Amino acid sequence: MHVPDGFLDAPTSVATGAVAVAGVGIALRKARAELDDRTAPMAGLVAAFVFAGQMMNFPVGAGTSGHLLGGALAAVLVGPWTAALCISVVLLVQGLFMADGGLTALGTNITLMALVGVVVGYGVFRLAMLVLPKRTASVPVAAAVGAFVSVPAAATVFTLLFALGGTADIATGTVLTAMLGWHTVIGVGEAAITALVVGAVVGSRPDLVHGARGVRAARPLLVTAEVDPQVAPGVSR
Repeated sequence: MHVPDGFLDAPTSVATGAVAVAGVGIALRKARAELDDRTAPMAGLVAAFVFAGQMMNFPVGAGTSGHLLGGALAAVLVGPWTAALCISVVLLVQGLFMADGGLTALGTNITLMALVGVVVGYGVFRLAMLVLPKRTASVPVAAAVGAFVSVPAAATVFTLLFALGGTADIATGTVLTAMLGWHTVIGVGEAAITALVVGAVVGSRPDLVHGARGVRAARPLLVTAEVDPQVAPGVSR
């Protein structure tokens, strides 16, 4: 999904750069409402996990590989605004130090993965939560659905950008077919990873998961009675 330098013309790259700057600016203001002293460290962990996940590719067939986008995963764990910042930081570091995605295409990559991926992934997650039972077990399922949809959605937006300013002499229909075909398969892997990670966190610390707010299952309060070992069972003083 990382777009390299020169794949889109200058006007298109400048336009996506402006969209990225505006989106990140809004996210910077909105993210304050999503984080507190308990959940702020979670954002760093999510960014580190997405960074590591994007560096590992998994085969999808015919010599093609895919990697984690992480938009839906991050949005469910720490909230959509914070997720957009996490993914943007990951893409910036990759562009500067890992040569993964071009610097002139940084705005395009942020738009596709940090904005489109997060917005679509979290939006679908919320829609799925409306129809699923209101319990924590539904959170990983809804997150997987959002993750699956977010990948071909980002691929479709890239195709639109390519139709507007692509520099390669390739028919738009051919690009759309290839992007949707492979990224639908990649979306399956994205959904599986997202479900596993979100499920693990929800299972251990549901209070730290943004997407589980308001649907956390109430746990009964267990009261353990103190027993005097010197008093035999059935004997009272």
